[in-house]
Amino acid sequence: MSEQSLVLAEVEVRAVRRVSPSFVRVELGADELADLGTDGPWLDQRFKMLFPSPGCPLPPIPSDDTWYQAWLALPEDERGCVRTYTVRDVVGEGTDTRLVVDIVVHDPGEHGEATGPGNEWARSATVGDRVIVLAPRRGHFFGGIEWAPGDATDLMIVGDETALPAVYGVLRDLPADARGVAFVEVPRSDDVLDDVVGPPGVEVVWLPRDGAPRGDELRVRVLERLDRTAEDHARVLAAAADLVVPDEEIDPNLWETPAYSSSGEEVSGDGPVEGPYAGLYAWIAGESKVVTGLRRALVKDLGIDRHQVAFMGYWREGVAMKS
Repeated sequence: MSEQSLVLAEVEVRAVRRVSPSFVRVELGADELADLGTDGPWLDQRFKMLFPSPGCPLPPIPSDDTWYQAWLALPEDERGCVRTYTVRDVVGEGTDTRLVVDIVVHDPGEHGEATGPGNEWARSATVGDRVIVLAPRRGHFFGGIEWAPGDATDLMIVGDETALPAVYGVLRDLPADARGVAFVEVPRSDDVLDDVVGPPGVEVVWLPRDGAPRGDELRVRVLERLDRTAEDHARVLAAAADLVVPDEEIDPNLWETPAYSSSGEEVSGDGPVEGPYAGLYAWIAGESKVVTGLRRALVKDLGIDRHQVAFMGYWREGVAMKS
């Protein structure tokens, strides 16, 4: 990126609240956020946050395209940690602009899950705390939006709690005549958020785990939605069970969109699609093991065209993400 092609700024927590047992909502502000913006709707726009190392101030880094090299040159115990999040909302204007982000939180060791810097920071965040953000600057290309349905007429949005801010953004920005379904898996019934809604033609289906294994109900609902040949529930349940992928077969970097393939698959050739899934576009994001199984079902088992799907492994259970 060229100089000043992104917003790279130290920002302050202006508001913070626990909106549910598993989500902390943080509003970040700084004069520099007056330049925050995209050339279109926010959708599932990603950005980065840099958290300070415990007991250390935020690292000094330049606000241009040399920031990464300068950051890497710092001692490892002083540079802090960079993590990727989704813009939930942008509110206000000018120097009063605030970037709103929902961060998934859990207690250390809860359900055997690892804790990371974002979780630790969000659980104790207070007004006045400071972090660094790297976000899109109005009028400049930034990347980080994967929602690309083209002219699809049947939308299927699938995500777990880490994808909920992106699901919210996509639903918010859909055209009024959009049709489809969104399946949202969250840890608990109390994590269902009333403001996550779409156009009248897009149903939002909440799937709280409430102690059940991750992805179990999600797999079943997705296969039921895509079944075009029968209504045999026992067969659907058996097929869903087959989607549990062995750990050694999981790609922790799974990222497959109509324009990119982390596995190196061919992505050119986006001609018209025929057959029972013509008109479908599926956007699936969340834990890599669950997403990998769903990818196999849609692309390999059901034969859905690669250009009709986006599969994004946002995180891997038990593994601390690098950025």
